Amino acid sequence: MSTERRIEVVLPGIVAPEGLEIRESAVPEAGRGQILVAMEATGVSFAEQQMRRGRYYDQPPFPFVPGYDLVGRVLATGADVDPALTGQRVAALVKVGGWASHVVLDADDAVKVPEGLTAAEAETAVVNGITAWQMLHRKARVRAGQTVLVHGASGGVGSVLVQLAGAAGVKVIGTASARHHDALRELGVLPVDYRAGDVPAQVRALAPGGVDAVFDHVGGRSVVDSWHLLAPGGTLISYGSASTRDDSGSKQWPVLKILARTWLWNTLPNGRRAHFYNIWAGRPLNKAGFRARLRADLTEVFSAVLRGEVTARIAAQLPLTEAAEALRLAESGTVSGKVVLTF
Repeated sequence: MSTERRIEVVLPGIVAPEGLEIRESAVPEAGRGQILVAMEATGVSFAEQQMRRGRYYDQPPFPFVPGYDLVGRVLATGADVDPALTGQRVAALVKVGGWASHVVLDADDAVKVPEGLTAAEAETAVVNGITAWQMLHRKARVRAGQTVLVHGASGGVGSVLVQLAGAAGVKVIGTASARHHDALRELGVLPVDYRAGDVPAQVRALAPGGVDAVFDHVGGRSVVDSWHLLAPGGTLISYGSASTRDDSGSKQWPVLKILARTWLWNTLPNGRRAHFYNIWAGRPLNKAGFRARLRADLTEVFSAVLRGEVTARIAAQLPLTEAAEALRLAESGTVSGKVVLTF
């Protein structure tokens, strides 16, 4: 395959994973303020699973190239960009466009990947790491000695979240299916089997006074249960609606319902707080501030991985051209860690 061509995976519409299309095109050029990156690793996250079903609340119109984040080497720089960036390994959050061999980015959106991390290791920490770090430290503002509940503790975001929380001296209760419990115990997590029924009762048995924060990606009924598990002064962070992934109807409605609930709960005089976390919040109004936070937080996560506080869990690595198989694997619920596409 000639390096003079760009290979990209296109999502043509609401299709099964095998409906993804592989296309070739000319390699694009970096414009003013931009860099051209040779993708080395990109991930399969929950966002692409929702986009495939037309269920991601602000996805672009079909057809488009999915791929929420990526890691790669800078091949070329455009005007007004420091040419010394060429050859450096960088990471970026893009929302769409990552599933391609060559990607053009605004130079200001690229975050340097430290020496000592492979592209795949760094990739596991981009969207999952930023999400986990910001929810833990910017939204919930956890402190050593507190107790938190993490739903989906063995999932992409959850597994990073429990490790960052442990590094911060926080006691973690984590929901997961029973086969992941031993791995969670090794991380110091108190596991709860969400398939064994009455999760709130299981959590209350471990934290009779309630928990200081709950991180909930499930949505629906789970958000209400999570709110009621908070100790006085506790914080609920909702960051998705996984329970509605296969629903039909409006893709905005599950999120709007959570937003309405959090607004209502925040008016109650009980000292508890609820937030709906969106990784892109603040970008339209203050792009420079958004980029500065993202760079600072991802750098913190990369440092935690280098120190061994967070293990980069790669579930599988497949070539970009096998994106359909990678998506099927990620959706199967049988793997632990991140499914990574490489080129």
